[in-house]
Amino acid sequence: MAAKKRVGLMDIQRRFDTEDVCRDYLFKLRWPDGFVCPVCGCREYYHITTRHKYACKNCRYQASVTAGTVMDRSHLSLRTWIWAIYLMSRDKRGCSAMQLSRVLNLPYNTSWFLLHRIRHAMAERDSNYMLAGIVELDDTYFGKPRKGGKRGRGTTKTKVVVAVSKDEEGKPKYAKMQVVPDLKGKTIGKFAKVCIEEGSSVETDAYRSYRKPLAEKYLHKYQIFDAESDMLKWLHTIIGNAKAFISGTFHGLGKKHMQSYLDEYCYRFNRRYLGGDIFVRLLLAVTRSSTLRFADLTL
Repeated sequence: MAAKKRVGLMDIQRRFDTEDVCRDYLFKLRWPDGFVCPVCGCREYYHITTRHKYACKNCRYQASVTAGTVMDRSHLSLRTWIWAIYLMSRDKRGCSAMQLSRVLNLPYNTSWFLLHRIRHAMAERDSNYMLAGIVELDDTYFGKPRKGGKRGRGTTKTKVVVAVSKDEEGKPKYAKMQVVPDLKGKTIGKFAKVCIEEGSSVETDAYRSYRKPLAEKYLHKYQIFDAESDMLKWLHTIIGNAKAFISGTFHGLGKKHMQSYLDEYCYRFNRRYLGGDIFVRLLLAVTRSSTLRFADLTL
């Protein structure tokens, strides 16, 4: 599939040159068929231009293009938000808080929180979809173990369950990754319930924790792992790419925020053929996201 033309810096600068232009664009993304009151569903409204609000004529609720989203109660301009989303979407290697801070001349903490809010929107968007068909599943580990820690499935590193769906030719389609507290059967079952459609064919190695939970609602195929074969080939390739993505751009990540960066990797992977369209898709995800407080990330 051919990648679509990439949106360039000059395109963004020309297209989103004022706050009003940004607001109008976000309005159309959030309400493509016209304003709908989030409280009562009424479509009639009047525009409070001095406050950039849209007041429902029925219940008087006042909405905005940012209310109830990750942009809600942000002191940043809409242009800054759009630039941040663009910068985050244009490079497949991602964008660190330090990089964003330098380019947009923002305090580091502001850039860090801004990027986490965008990742929150990414995660919510991907949570709307489940893997189906033929799915490869395995577990892996991210980060560094504690000094003297074990290797393999007894490691102190961050445990992650990974699943990848494949097309009819056996090539990867979509991916899901989830940080987990352990690799017990109950934990694997919870992951599968949320991420994989019932009735799908799930391929794994012979690890005992996979057998019971996956046999209940899936066609489970397993065998002893052979490193010389093509068994779970694509899944292990994607795991390697995810580790390179995180270690190449983001440094010193601990378990607390690992899920956020895995969500970003999966969002990018699942839209790898969109080219420049990923910018618009990410804008759409942000306008339809839920709020995220700074305290949610730091407590």
